[in-house]
Amino acid sequence: MHASTSGTLTATPLGDARIISSDDFDFGPLPGRPEGRTTLATPVSPAAGATHVTLHVVRIAAGESFSPEASLEEENTAVVFSGVGTATVGSRTHRVGRGDAVYAPTGRSLSLTADGAGLTVYVWRTPLAAGRRTGTDPEPFSSLWDETTQLRGFGGTGQMAPDADRATMNFVFWPGNGSSQLCLHCGIQQPGQTFNVHLHPDSDEAFIAFEGIGQMYLRDRWIDVSAGDVLYAAPGVLHGARNPHTGPDARRFVTCGGPSPYDPALYSAAGLSSDVR
Repeated sequence: MHASTSGTLTATPLGDARIISSDDFDFGPLPGRPEGRTTLATPVSPAAGATHVTLHVVRIAAGESFSPEASLEEENTAVVFSGVGTATVGSRTHRVGRGDAVYAPTGRSLSLTADGAGLTVYVWRTPLAAGRRTGTDPEPFSSLWDETTQLRGFGGTGQMAPDADRATMNFVFWPGNGSSQLCLHCGIQQPGQTFNVHLHPDSDEAFIAFEGIGQMYLRDRWIDVSAGDVLYAAPGVLHGARNPHTGPDARRFVTCGGPSPYDPALYSAAGLSSDVR
């Protein structure tokens, strides 16, 4: 766990909230494939105390592939953390590299294949909740840097001053482009910016630090994190992200992930409908 000027959190199990350092990921061989060089860690899962979501970190060796078990029964969203390769959703295939994102709705298989030096991919998984339907034409491929649909000036639960510098969130996969359960959002915290503290009353939150160094808020404090670290917050647990660094050497701090099932309040805050397209 990274130290923080405002406190630290304990380790296992997840309980209602935890930040997991990438240094603490426990990688092992893929189930049923002990001879392969691809390895898997699962920092967030129902077995560890999560309510709705599983988060895998997969290191796919060059020339090897990864397909989540029983992927046709769950939604899967993947973000490439490093490397290059190919993603296949159903019958569609797309080249992917760092920052690219892939969405496989319920009923469509997901496969990731690594080239060159391999791929490191974060994969979110959840079963489709009762009453949710799949999108009519969901978008399977995108990027964290897609600025087509955004949330700006988010007020959260009121911890920020009205004149504070607020971060922008890209909606990468969301109901407006066919995501029915798992959604992927990307927070761009420029130096000095914050994506305000908030909670989801009915949703798990699992998001990662994708780029840079910054802080994540969990329960009641800000905690230092760096690229690769994971935050988990159960329904009702306060969380947020900020980039406290300023000055000529400061760089942006990027996070990505999202609540599962998706929280309509985020889209309402952006003036958007949460109806699944």
